Amino acid sequence: MAGMFKTTYLTLLLLCFRPVPVPAQIQIDYVNPEKNSTPDRLAIMYYEKKDFEKALVYLEPLFDWDPAAWYMYYYNSLVQVKDFSRAEKITKKQLKQNKTDVKLYVFLGKVYKLQNDTKKEKETYDKALKELSPYPPFVNQLGEAFTDNGLYEQAIQAYNKGRKATPDNPYFYERAEVYRLSNNTPAMINEYLDALEFKESEIQNVQIKLQNSLGYDDESGGMKNPLLKMELQKRIVNNPDKIILTEFLIFVQKLQGDFDGSFVQSRALDKRLKEEGQRLYELGRICVSNGRYETAQRCFSYLMEKGTQNVYYDLAVIEALNAEYMALTTSPTPSRQELETLEQKCETAYEKYGFKEWSAGLLKNLVNLKAYYLNKTNSAVLVLESFLKLAGISNTVKGEYKILLADIYLLRGEIWDASLLYSQVEKDFKYEPIGQEAKFRNAKLSFYAGDFTWAKAQADILKGATSRLISNDAIELSLVISDALGVDTDAAPLSVYAQAELAMLQHKYDQALDSLDFINSKFSSHTLGDDIFYKKAQIYTERGKWTDAETMYKNILEYYPDEIYGDDAQFRLAELYQYKLLDKEKAQQAYQDILLKYPGSIYTSESRKRFRELRGDNINN
Repeated sequence: MAGMFKTTYLTLLLLCFRPVPVPAQIQIDYVNPEKNSTPDRLAIMYYEKKDFEKALVYLEPLFDWDPAAWYMYYYNSLVQVKDFSRAEKITKKQLKQNKTDVKLYVFLGKVYKLQNDTKKEKETYDKALKELSPYPPFVNQLGEAFTDNGLYEQAIQAYNKGRKATPDNPYFYERAEVYRLSNNTPAMINEYLDALEFKESEIQNVQIKLQNSLGYDDESGGMKNPLLKMELQKRIVNNPDKIILTEFLIFVQKLQGDFDGSFVQSRALDKRLKEEGQRLYELGRICVSNGRYETAQRCFSYLMEKGTQNVYYDLAVIEALNAEYMALTTSPTPSRQELETLEQKCETAYEKYGFKEWSAGLLKNLVNLKAYYLNKTNSAVLVLESFLKLAGISNTVKGEYKILLADIYLLRGEIWDASLLYSQVEKDFKYEPIGQEAKFRNAKLSFYAGDFTWAKAQADILKGATSRLISNDAIELSLVISDALGVDTDAAPLSVYAQAELAMLQHKYDQALDSLDFINSKFSSHTLGDDIFYKKAQIYTERGKWTDAETMYKNILEYYPDEIYGDDAQFRLAELYQYKLLDKEKAQQAYQDILLKYPGSIYTSESRKRFRELRGDNINN
């Protein structure tokens, strides 16, 4: 019979002042309460319903039968009905039977507190601390009991006693949690940094704990809290030999977007430890991905200054050119002289290194410079044609560069030549993503030429493409055609729109804008409103008119949130805030809106990642 009334002691210890879970062996039927006929079931049912008067009828004999199992139910119920005398009596009884269980003093102290007997309350807590055995399980139990009841000063005293008795178990994390709950941020930060200094292998754990503890919604920006960096800098001055502190500071600086500071610290550490430059190489690449091209150049220049024998020298050369390329091509008004200087640098590097896996981006940047920024399409074609004749180049790589060559043919208006190359790649890689990409681009050629029926048929086939990006683009093209031609048979607006897209591809932005505006003025009843807003946003982005692009994206989200470009506009707006307008708060909100408003979007995964990065999460864990 006793087994029916038993619950685990551990479970019951957690019940004080918290909602009590139903023990696994006691199943309560809330639909048919009459089935709860046994005393234990009735006790828990009334307890869960917060009908403590009725619960006590059954809890008193249950407690007498098994005090350890039913104490917390009984105690909480007595407190709720304000029967403090009995609550005090049963707690003293438990203390008498379990003298080492000093956390019971906390429950006793609460009884006195509820009666406004501050003297007895303090005496009870003092006695708990005095009789506390420094054995870690007892320290943790008492510390947690104090913490759970908001007795933070006493909790720290409990952990201090444990720390003094067992120096190898300093309770850093427990103390940090107490300081967090008591809003003592400086003390919390110090505890975590003490933990790091105490055991350097805890760096990732400390990172995660700090990120979670600092939070993300405070005015100081979570991990961007200035107190954290200030304390780290102070400790580094006082303990210059503690390399782990500098490494942690670099981590924090990256999260805060202080890439210049991260560079200074990384360079100093590289010199001090006489490293090869790995941390500078990695930092440089991170800077490029975050649009911090100047700092990236400083990283790569430092690596090149180490000399040609350095393992990262050649990589740094290529990455430095890429950073320069990104800086110029994302600038609203790059000068021709700057572009030609970079072109020459890329040509020199390409002659030196040729085509290798790690330098593949160099060739693409060189060709794009020539074709799209310097109007040297003939030269770009010659470079690509020479590359495609090289021996030892895999068919897949050749396929990728055939598509690039076809794009340049299209740029020059040589649609037939472009189509032939796309068709070659499609045939050679029929069931692979690169082949599907070529097929889609041929479909777009038909779209530009005004053959909307054929373009839609090809797009419909590609809806099931293995590449989600291609599939998404195909769905987009199909819907644009369907929506534009669904109202009537007049294809004129769509024809003008297709020509605007082609003009954009050829970097004829003024012509494209004129075409888009013409549609709005000439065809007032067309269904291309969201499409036009989206294309205009793309043009403004290319021209560096960030606020105009923002307006276009917002127009889509206001007037066409459920149309095909809804999630695209939301994602591009987030990118605009993050990388161009440098408003991380708005960027974070925009990424979060994708997760909330467009959970099935192709951008969901990337948005979640970027949201967490902006919030300060350690996404590598």
